[in-house]
Amino acid sequence: MTSCQLIYTRFSPDFTADERMEIDSIKTYKKDLLDDIQRLRMEIDNVMAEILSFESAEENKTIEKSKRFSTGRKKFNMDPKKGINYLVENKLLDGRAQSIAEFLYKEEGLNKTAIGDFLGEREELHLQTLMAFVDLHEFSDLNLVQALRQFLWSFRLPGEAQKIDRMMEAFATRYCDCNPHVFQSTDTCYILSFAIIMLNTSLHNPCVKDKTTLERFISMNKGINNGGNLPDDLLLKLYESIRNEPFKIPEDDGNDLTHTFFNPDREGWLLKLGGRVKTWKRRWFILTDNCLYYFEFTTDKEPRGIIPLENLCVREVTYPRKPYCLELHNPSTPGQKIKACKTETDGRVVEGKHQSYTICATSAEDRDAWIEAIRASVTKDPFYDMVSVRKKKVINQAPQD
Repeated sequence: MTSCQLIYTRFSPDFTADERMEIDSIKTYKKDLLDDIQRLRMEIDNVMAEILSFESAEENKTIEKSKRFSTGRKKFNMDPKKGINYLVENKLLDGRAQSIAEFLYKEEGLNKTAIGDFLGEREELHLQTLMAFVDLHEFSDLNLVQALRQFLWSFRLPGEAQKIDRMMEAFATRYCDCNPHVFQSTDTCYILSFAIIMLNTSLHNPCVKDKTTLERFISMNKGINNGGNLPDDLLLKLYESIRNEPFKIPEDDGNDLTHTFFNPDREGWLLKLGGRVKTWKRRWFILTDNCLYYFEFTTDKEPRGIIPLENLCVREVTYPRKPYCLELHNPSTPGQKIKACKTETDGRVVEGKHQSYTICATSAEDRDAWIEAIRASVTKDPFYDMVSVRKKKVINQAPQD
């Protein structure tokens, strides 16, 4: 059978030969179109597979980056310098002061003590980071107490006087830039800021018996405004603000071994010899505000014991099998119990039973550092020297009549 005969057998005899050939041509075109559609579908499937593969790879990169960032936070909380170096090496920070400052200011989960330690260092990168960090705070139209509350919430002040000096100097400069007509100089802002911090300690630390009055607060700030006095109503507002609400000290977010006491002079693990039962127990000690606090765990909100250091002395002692010991004792009334308190396991607060406190450090260097810190805490206020020097500078530079 010829091809023409086949065509005639497939179509109705009503179609002419030309119509039948046209129909065949349409069918062939339809088949080509279907083949093209199938090829397009296969190409689309291949592209979608590539997109999914790319998205999966990007998702894996994001997950991996998040893991490295989390590792960087943990490293920072343990050792701030090593943590920043890790983040820079892994291209999570670019290493510039501005980038590091934004990380310290905005990132959640960072230990506030570690932030303070990093910002307080005197190397150039740390100094630049401190300035950038302070510039991220907006103090415009805030009174000094409000600005201090914001500033001191973003980190914990370190214990070293030189670090505190640099950080408070940066704060005073930033506050005066934001509020140019409040004080005549940054020195005035600096001195008054420390006066407010010391006022907070005086009014709200239970170990301080002699509470600062408004009159004394006004008197201690005489002459600090380029030799002149600040308005009494301004000092009254600042005093009332602190009296009504103490500074809130930031909780540490890094799950680290730190307790949130304000500006400790020293803190760390030591062994304490029991008073009635002579056993050694490991305790976390914090030295601040002329008191020695000790905790069972660093995450405890309340201390197990408080030892006011007033009238006490500290010395190195030897103890069997404990080579690095120091002792707190009362030289004027030996044999009497030291005025201290402790919390029993049932929550009762009772008077301590120690005639002296024997404490063991981990090394001779650690013991000597604790002895030095305790002696310094007993003898003077840690802010006194910095503020008194600045006060003399302000008064001496004041124009004479």
